[in-house]
Amino acid sequence: MALLEVRRISKSFRGLRAVREASFDVAEGGILALIGPNGAGKTTCFNLIAGVFPPDEGTITLDGRRLDGLRPDQVCHAGIGRTFQLVKPFAALSVEDNVMVGALRTRRDVAAARLAAREILDLLGLAAKGRHLAASLTLPERKRLEVARAMATRPRLLLLDEVMAGLRPTETDQMVAVLSRINRETGLSVLLIEHVMRAVMALARDVVVLNYGEVIARGTPDTVVRDPAVLQCYLGEAAL
Repeated sequence: MALLEVRRISKSFRGLRAVREASFDVAEGGILALIGPNGAGKTTCFNLIAGVFPPDEGTITLDGRRLDGLRPDQVCHAGIGRTFQLVKPFAALSVEDNVMVGALRTRRDVAAARLAAREILDLLGLAAKGRHLAASLTLPERKRLEVARAMATRPRLLLLDEVMAGLRPTETDQMVAVLSRINRETGLSVLLIEHVMRAVMALARDVVVLNYGEVIARGTPDTVVRDPAVLQCYLGEAAL
């Protein structure tokens, strides 16, 4: 059963078509990867889903509720949380307080928000860092904090924008293990943009490939990486 349904969305900026009639679904409890070369329209799709921009055409629904045209805060309230490529926590706040900011969206009591923040940090392996300033975290820790802040809003669908970028292979494997456990234990659905194919192959159950704003392939990771159109857009004709 589809939780998120994206149907024929398009978006242009000053005449440049960034996304062209893209359609895909994220299953309830599923993990879908959105991949493609730089400039393919992946982040624009995220921004359309998250309410940063309205689509020029098409519809976006979460569990049957239309989201297209809503503001980002309304999309968050409907059940979508997201991370960003550039990780920018509140550096002068503690790690725990960073997560509490998100938790207070649905928990009006500070004590309840603090308890929720601690539970989320424990899930992401950051419990020992709760009292540390966010500015003191390493890059892998800041990446996990970004996920924690998004999870604190109690989303049904989590949008992850290149959370593995800049990580070493062992750090990538650790992040994949954490995200897999969260999905398995909480049932949280995930839509991720990712260039690290090591992570895509290990984490995603389904993959959608964008190129020049259009969906050119979809299927399981093993199927998509052998698709001639995908090989050509990533590696050029010499790869075929």
